[in-house]
Amino acid sequence: MSTADAVSPDSDRPWADPGAWPVAPGVHRIPLPLPNDGLRAVNVYAVETDEPDGSRGITLVDGGWAIESAAELLASSLAGIGAGVADVRRVLVTHVHRDHYTQAVALRRLVGAEVRLGRGEETSLRMSIAGSEVVRDEMVAHLRDAGAEQAAVAWEQAPPGPTADTDFWELPDRWLEPDEQVRLGDRVLDAVATPGHTAGHVVFADTAEGLLFAGDHVLPTITPSIGFEPSTRFGALGDFMGSLARVRELPDLRLLPAHGPLAPSAHARVDELLAHHDERLALSLEPLEVGGEGLTAREVAAHLPWTRHARAYSSLDPFNSALAAMETRAHLEVLVARGQAVVERGGADGSDPLGAAPARYRRV
Repeated sequence: MSTADAVSPDSDRPWADPGAWPVAPGVHRIPLPLPNDGLRAVNVYAVETDEPDGSRGITLVDGGWAIESAAELLASSLAGIGAGVADVRRVLVTHVHRDHYTQAVALRRLVGAEVRLGRGEETSLRMSIAGSEVVRDEMVAHLRDAGAEQAAVAWEQAPPGPTADTDFWELPDRWLEPDEQVRLGDRVLDAVATPGHTAGHVVFADTAEGLLFAGDHVLPTITPSIGFEPSTRFGALGDFMGSLARVRELPDLRLLPAHGPLAPSAHARVDELLAHHDERLALSLEPLEVGGEGLTAREVAAHLPWTRHARAYSSLDPFNSALAAMETRAHLEVLVARGQAVVERGGADGSDPLGAAPARYRRV
């Protein structure tokens, strides 16, 4: 069964089916559309709150993508629980990708909702505000470092993205600091820093109710992309695995993901994700040789199976081949950090780390 068809226990229907599905007392899951995306939807969570002025309010965990169909479905879903868009007082955003952040900004413009985002997302957000060309040039440089020249050219030549990619990049009202507590009436959410998928990703743990609003950090049926963000960086996979270990140290909470059905155990899924990346690390090491000129990340990616269907790298479309090359580079960098491989980047002296020549990896 594909992720899109997976049934969620809160609805007993495919998880992306529209509605406001009850997760726990005062908490509803609202899937919002992602047109032309294989994931089909993003889960936005509506949390009912008693506001300081005595009124009833709604706090959203993630906002969705700022497109008309998502705005309409959010309004109708909230109406199904006796609320309206005007009741949304704040949006707690797990990370700065457009399908989580841009509608939060739209809601601020529409009804004055407060937007909160992890401090670690500031660099990427400011790059997005600066414009798509800044983001494009950064990604192209990193794709060339990975040896993915074809993907880099496709990225350079791609037409501008949807209007939401430029019109709704604004700074939040408040930055969430690492491990900050968010108080929503009697409910307390711990904003746990979980860098990896992005530099400033956070999850929200409601330990009293046994809930983990996991964003894209822990997904129930797929593995999230690693470090695929405007401020592309080295070390993202090491950060991600460390963040998984941190979630493993929390009480075992019910998994409320941004994409896919609810799952009963965050710990069980964390264990599966860690095992997956251990397997990918081993597979990434196999093609490397001792000595020689070494292999680029793209060349290593060509040796690996992709997706649950074990597709060849050569069969991937430009976007997914870029993701695959960058993910492979992330695994190779972990192997370097562990002393199992060495890298030559920008010349033998290590200068010009993102120069014209791609990085090459060799086994130790």
